[in-house]
Amino acid sequence: MIICIDVGNTNIKCAIFEGETLRLSFRVATDLKKTSDEYGIQLSEMLCLNGIRREDITGGIFSSVVPSLDYTVAHMLKVYLGISPKEVGPGLKTGLRMRADNAKEVGADRVVNNVGAIKKYGCERPMIIVDFGTATTFNVISTEGEFIGGVIAPGIKGSLDSLVSGTAKLPRVEIEAPKSVIATSTVTNMQAGIVFGFAGLVEYLVKKIQKELGTRDVLTIATGGFSEVMAHETKCIDVVDKMLTLDGLRYLYELNNSEEVK
Repeated sequence: MIICIDVGNTNIKCAIFEGETLRLSFRVATDLKKTSDEYGIQLSEMLCLNGIRREDITGGIFSSVVPSLDYTVAHMLKVYLGISPKEVGPGLKTGLRMRADNAKEVGADRVVNNVGAIKKYGCERPMIIVDFGTATTFNVISTEGEFIGGVIAPGIKGSLDSLVSGTAKLPRVEIEAPKSVIATSTVTNMQAGIVFGFAGLVEYLVKKIQKELGTRDVLTIATGGFSEVMAHETKCIDVVDKMLTLDGLRYLYELNNSEEVK
């Protein structure tokens, strides 16, 4: 078995794979103040509750967009699982070709999503990967399997948090679609603005990307915490794949492990 961990700004997502079979997945809140021991205890409890022995996990890999947690996660895995994990970054083989002006600027999560999409869906047609995370990112993949660029937009939850913190009377609300865009209460007004507003953002950007690609025959994949909500409100999302990042990490582990064996 291997463990795959994606360290995001809001959540840390974990998965245990046995070959291609997913044995366990869970997420915990990202907390810069937590120690490796605190994260290790959480991990140990989840493994125990699901009947997975620590000694059965023989390898691991993680990606991170929170550099201050890189050592914490790596140290936690070494102490609590006895493994030295691979980290997505310079020196790790990805097989991904990038046209970015500076490949080092591309976040590890975006690299992993791109690898996961190419492996799972192929490149018969261009792809747009929309990740509804702390930020809303759009990755564009060509039919040659190249990452040719994309968009970074504000995240849904962050936009709502900004709206609430910047106003005196607006309450915190659940992120879900109201019955109509012409809303009749403060709560539904806010929900309409957030959900339908971001749906419009997604549809507009996808159309602009299609126009620049010169084709409407594009596979659009949504992932991240709010992917299902947004897919329900837009017509441009073809696939919802909430496991895309973790599957991408598994592919990268297998790729680099096979290279080491050689």
